[in-house]
Amino acid sequence: MTSGPASTDETPEPATTAAPGDTITADLDEPDGVAEEAVLVVAEDALVKVLDVRNAEDDAEKLALHVEITGVNGVDYTYDLSFEPIAELEGPHRVYTQRELTIAIPEESVENLWGAVLALPSSPGQAGLVIRNPNRPNPLLGAKLELTGDIAEKIQQLLAEAINPGLAAHGGYTSLVGVEGTKVFLTMGGGCQGCSLSAQTMVQGIQSAIKEAIPEVTEVIDATDHSAGENPFYD
Repeated sequence: MTSGPASTDETPEPATTAAPGDTITADLDEPDGVAEEAVLVVAEDALVKVLDVRNAEDDAEKLALHVEITGVNGVDYTYDLSFEPIAELEGPHRVYTQRELTIAIPEESVENLWGAVLALPSSPGQAGLVIRNPNRPNPLLGAKLELTGDIAEKIQQLLAEAINPGLAAHGGYTSLVGVEGTKVFLTMGGGCQGCSLSAQTMVQGIQSAIKEAIPEVTEVIDATDHSAGENPFYD
């Protein structure tokens, strides 16, 4: 498996403590549970695919699935997945096994990958793997914004300058529906409408960004009709 981005019962042998520093080695050996040290878990169907690819490599049993956060794209992280020789990992990693697959996460990616799942895409015909990550970057990090006007005007500026440019990478956008007192009502459209992760994105990314940038806002409400769109949130 070559390095590239991701668009998330037998007991395994213990993983090798492979990296210098504070590497932690743990086993994910419970079919219905997750070891405390497991940062990212591979879904069952994705695990089969990953192992098939790894087993086609030379010295497959000596390779770890290396998952790293490489940057930020709007309200999402960007990732790199590759197979790396366990003995050649550089720097401190969390190294653990899920069945016969060794997984290695660089320490600097651990906090923002905690609880993520590597899975097959839910959309039929979509290739590759996806990471379903409950953590979201702050879209305002590093941004220099000067918001002026009332709440509605500030929201419009924030969406245009900081939030929608990131969502555009996914073919989506967020629109202001209205403001009632200190409550803000938004909808998500394009590739975000009906997306199974759009509600999560609203709560964990956009809502936090709005409250940070505009402290007078007390509540952000998702008014999107998630039953519409190509990938409805509700069945």
